[in-house]
Amino acid sequence: MTKDKNEGEGNKTAARHYNEATTDFAKDKAKVDQKAREAVKAVDGPDGAKLRDAEEAGKSKARH
Repeated sequence: MTKDKNEGEGNKTAARHYNEATTDFAKDKAKVDQKAREAVKAVDGPDGAKLRDAEEAGKSKARH
């Protein structure tokens, strides 16, 4: 069993992996368009009220 190296405050390795995955996803226009269509269907669907409530809850805790 290997133990993860402590990288101190912030995890640069995890941040790099996240940034690479986000960039790769954003470059795939078809995937982005599909996820956007799915989001519209979800918000317009039966869970729409819960999704909007969750969005508002998240916004209320955002720092400006």
